[in-house]
Amino acid sequence: MSSQPARVLVVEDEAAIADTLLYALRSEGYSASHCALGREALALLRQDGADVVVLDVGLPDLGGFEVCRELRTFSQVPVIFLTARNDEFDRVLGLELGADDYVTKPFSPREMVARVRARLRRAAPAAPAAAAGSGWKQLGRFGIDQEGRRIRYQEVMLELTRYEYALLAALLQRPGAILSRAQLMERGWDHTSDSTDRTVDTHVKTLRAKLRAAGAQGEPIRTHRGVGYALDV
Repeated sequence: MSSQPARVLVVEDEAAIADTLLYALRSEGYSASHCALGREALALLRQDGADVVVLDVGLPDLGGFEVCRELRTFSQVPVIFLTARNDEFDRVLGLELGADDYVTKPFSPREMVARVRARLRRAAPAAPAAAAGSGWKQLGRFGIDQEGRRIRYQEVMLELTRYEYALLAALLQRPGAILSRAQLMERGWDHTSDSTDRTVDTHVKTLRAKLRAAGAQGEPIRTHRGVGYALDV
């Protein structure tokens, strides 16, 4: 395991908020750096990368949503949105763009550190399989490699975000069983997350699109209105 501290990039144009975050992160042993502009953040991430990005939505040059959209074209680094707005539409949009969490201002620096820690824990690489191919388990049309956090459909590898993988993996644990939104969130979301039921629906929508692109006929993920979702394997 690397002895280097995890690197956190804070992208925030309000100096007081940035200073508070940097102090809290550094006090916990993280290597925290800061920039105030979206384009600068993208240049830094292309050049040096990071382990977690704390990204303000309301940047003066390039909005946080646009930064995240471009970032996802070359990196899957965990992103935590930071915003003064607490609108469900914004939260869902941010998650659809590939963000991993959403924190509204004002916030507790201790809470932000906890969320960064949770993102790092989830992003930690899985232990390699004992032998090539030994990590795969076949369930009907689906194959899942839990150690590698990979899922394929009819031999087509699915390009999944962290939450899409967590949701589909939870459904694959109990094929055919109906799992409520709360159960899916409990299995795949952090306890610190303030995600709503709508978030699960959003990820189901994107999963269905990816399954169709992989050749699925019909809807392998079935909706049971008022109850939850089930998976046909």
